[in-house]
Amino acid sequence: MAKTRVFVSYDYEHDSDLKDTLIAQSKLPDSPFSINDLSLSEKVSDWQQKARAAIEKCDVFVLLLGNHAHQATGVRREAKMARQIGKRRFQLRKRGHNPKPLEGVGEVVAWKWKNLKKWLTD
Repeated sequence: MAKTRVFVSYDYEHDSDLKDTLIAQSKLPDSPFSINDLSLSEKVSDWQQKARAAIEKCDVFVLLLGNHAHQATGVRREAKMARQIGKRRFQLRKRGHNPKPLEGVGEVVAWKWKNLKKWLTD
């Protein structure tokens, strides 16, 4: 069975640790998903075109909810692209944290292995 391809959006300045954790989980033997780390700084001149192309190639768009994600310009732009393209999407929050979600990005899901398997299965 092919793994679900995931595009991960996160606050580049504050939440690299969340992204690294999700990438590590994607490498577990029973992981139903894969992540190509395409982290781009907004300082890269053509990051929006690269991000859109990567979102188009994915099966699911996942927003990692850190404390500042709702304010991150790049996160908001990527979420808008995913909505426009019509990608399945949801927001993932660490257990015990309650950051502000982004409107229109989908349901907020607690970061548990069973939830990831459920939400990231084709």
